[in-house]
Amino acid sequence: MSVTTSIHDFLVQHRNKDAVSFHMPGHKGSHLYRRFGFEDFLSGIMDYDITEITGADNLFQTEGVIKSVQDRYAALYGCKKSYLLINGSSGGNIAAILASVGKGKQLIMARNCHKSVFNALALGEIRPVYIYPDTIKEFGISGAVSPAAVEQSIAENPDAEAVFITSPNYYGICSDIKSIAQIAHRSGKVLIVDEAHGAHLQFSDALPDSALQSGADLVINSTHKTLASLTQSAVLHCNSSLVDPYLLEDKLQCIQSTSPSYILMASLDINVKILEAHRNELMAEWIRNLDSFYRRITKIHGLKTMGQMKDLDWTKINFSLGELGISGAQLDHILMEEYNIFIELFTGDWVMAMSGIGNRFEDYDCLASALEEIVSKAAFYRGKEASDCSNVSSCCSSIGKEGIESKTSVLTPPKQAKMFEVPTQKKRVKLADCEGMICASSIIPYPPGIPLICPGERIEADAIAYIQAMRDLGEKVIGVNELGEVIVGNPPASANDMEG
Repeated sequence: MSVTTSIHDFLVQHRNKDAVSFHMPGHKGSHLYRRFGFEDFLSGIMDYDITEITGADNLFQTEGVIKSVQDRYAALYGCKKSYLLINGSSGGNIAAILASVGKGKQLIMARNCHKSVFNALALGEIRPVYIYPDTIKEFGISGAVSPAAVEQSIAENPDAEAVFITSPNYYGICSDIKSIAQIAHRSGKVLIVDEAHGAHLQFSDALPDSALQSGADLVINSTHKTLASLTQSAVLHCNSSLVDPYLLEDKLQCIQSTSPSYILMASLDINVKILEAHRNELMAEWIRNLDSFYRRITKIHGLKTMGQMKDLDWTKINFSLGELGISGAQLDHILMEEYNIFIELFTGDWVMAMSGIGNRFEDYDCLASALEEIVSKAAFYRGKEASDCSNVSSCCSSIGKEGIESKTSVLTPPKQAKMFEVPTQKKRVKLADCEGMICASSIIPYPPGIPLICPGERIEADAIAYIQAMRDLGEKVIGVNELGEVIVGNPPASANDMEG
């Protein structure tokens, strides 16, 4: 008798594809664990699913085996204390903010932060003061947050208790954390850095400096994104006397599950063990493979790439065939369906392939060969019917290439968006009918998980067009239900209703 499951069947089918992964997680499959002798973990997962039995320690009062792992992370990253996270960087972001900013107080934060930061605002009744990152017009994406913008915001909001920056951002753009830390500390502000995408930066001089190396107080690393632990595992580092460790630990236990997964914690243990023994070897391989890959793809006529530019974590491979008439959505589909290569995301004409510590030379060779072949057949793909690309058909047929390109102009939140009081009386309204209304629940394209519209912001026509285009592409937009409705409040009666 055959047993049918849903998620398990999907996972088995995907595994059997033997696909090339340029998406999270960073381990890229079982081969890395096998390489370094952790086959037993792979075969014993069910038997390792335990609770806090005698000797297993307790995540919220670490004294034994869990404390040992946390101490090793602190030594590896050169900080005062590290904490294991079993609900991803999201939990670390929330706990760090709640431990640094009092109820009802202000947080200076980059407007392109992850949705978890906005959740922290709601939980702590914290008032945001937005800093808007620069826009890289050439690529149509958010860039770095400038130290000058941070300095100005602190001067205008002296009562703010902390500064929150995301660096690197989803595309690998890094801000000048060293300068921002100096500015924040001159005013006694805590600097929190969501470095979810940069857990590996600590270990290579070829890449931008890490946030800890640059003087941040609290740093959150998603070790699962680029390193070797399992999805949903992460680490929070504290390297400051400005943060009360007991308060931070209290907030962590408020946010995290009281039944932490020992499988996830064991993968964090294995990750730190691999890094302790082999980080130089693995990072050298990673950088060498990337160097070779970039040299190769820069020779592909018609392919545009961000390459290895300054202040970019170029383990994130950003490239475009837009000049050849191939959109990011179409390129994503071609790579997946014709070459068995799965990438992290696309935006307009741009594709981001996320490499990780587990990628091997053959992965980069496969991607480069695929791009060379796609370019050689560019005319064929340009003339291909939209219906031949099932996951981009709506976009190609209803909004056309011009519409795909226009999406990048509204991907980044509008600068200096007017803020209104978050509506207390809320209702669900069709997306197409909500222009001018005030957002009451974040609307978040995922990935990258950055709110396009936050509670208290007015919903404008260009944002509605962008959201609809994403939904036509089949992309996830959190905050829009299956009926195409969003949660809003009525527009304010006058400008006097504005919060600021």
